[in-house]
Amino acid sequence: MGSRDGDSRQLDGVGGATSTTSKVAIVSKSTRPGIDVDYTFAQVGVGSSKVDFSGNCGNICSGVGPFALDEGLVEPGNGQTEMDVRIFNTNTSREIVETIKIGPDGKFCEFGDYRIGGVKGTASEIEVAFINPAGSMTGKLLPTGLPQETLNASSTPGMEPFTVNVSMVDAANPFVFVDASTMPKTWQSLDRNDPMALEIVEIIRRIAAVRMGLARDEASASQVRGTPKIAILSQAESRTHNDTTPDIHVTSYSMGKMHPSFQLTGAVCLSAAISIPGTVASDIAERQDYPTPPGTPDEGLEGVISAKSGGFEKQVVLEHASGEITARVKTREDSMEGLVVESVTVSRTARRLFEGNVLINV
Repeated sequence: MGSRDGDSRQLDGVGGATSTTSKVAIVSKSTRPGIDVDYTFAQVGVGSSKVDFSGNCGNICSGVGPFALDEGLVEPGNGQTEMDVRIFNTNTSREIVETIKIGPDGKFCEFGDYRIGGVKGTASEIEVAFINPAGSMTGKLLPTGLPQETLNASSTPGMEPFTVNVSMVDAANPFVFVDASTMPKTWQSLDRNDPMALEIVEIIRRIAAVRMGLARDEASASQVRGTPKIAILSQAESRTHNDTTPDIHVTSYSMGKMHPSFQLTGAVCLSAAISIPGTVASDIAERQDYPTPPGTPDEGLEGVISAKSGGFEKQVVLEHASGEITARVKTREDSMEGLVVESVTVSRTARRLFEGNVLINV
């Protein structure tokens, strides 16, 4: 990718010099029953020689189905115009089902009218369903067993101690979600890209990593910046009440820097978190101030009962810096496990940019 020898511009490689454009998907035909392809995600450090295999990337994952079809790893039936590609993510040991369109030539159809926030133009819609996403790295939907708790940052040199309200959730990827209203005054007063503001966010992430059991201590947490991921939550800025009204606003971070939009696995995890009573996400979404006409029933975040599965299904709309992401969440109540997230489905687009060989000087 061009990160060797500490090159932060990745000039001697094919990376884009940001954490969101320095990623790799390794795909192969699967021998697992009921699975079409295996997929391994690699996050390549920018300006460092480190490669992080600790989590998944939903945006990169969305291209795996189209790639598998075009490379002949899966084969459609005669005249088939749509197919499901069943993917096993080796990083998180979770199944993902992608529904993709097929052109007359039997290859992936890139063209369509679906639009996603932060991307210019339209393309073919790819539905990405994360199946049983809970516990991708920790084995639990709520790694600490609590829907919400307080983290204390009291041992950072040169910084006043502070506390924040957070929810630590593991679905598709482990995330720590922070209530923006509890962030320290120093962070509130700074530009979000200010080094001190970024350091405060990183401090919280490291403390959460230890609390979630993903790191022995904060020093080791600093060595694995890919997981857990962190996002700051607040009330959505839009205030119209309709089917596309955002339920929450999210500011996410990737490898120590602000994410330009929101990770797809983050959308899965946050949608699951909103579905869990008592989380920071659920509390913020439920106190959203919609200007509804007098006499309008308060539907809140209610969904519908799924007759097919006997579970519960609802739509969640997430607002981020570049637009919105809509997700469909299917849950059910289990007498032993409590709330079970059966699946979270989100949509993306993808197209093939180039093909060829990367030459490496060993």
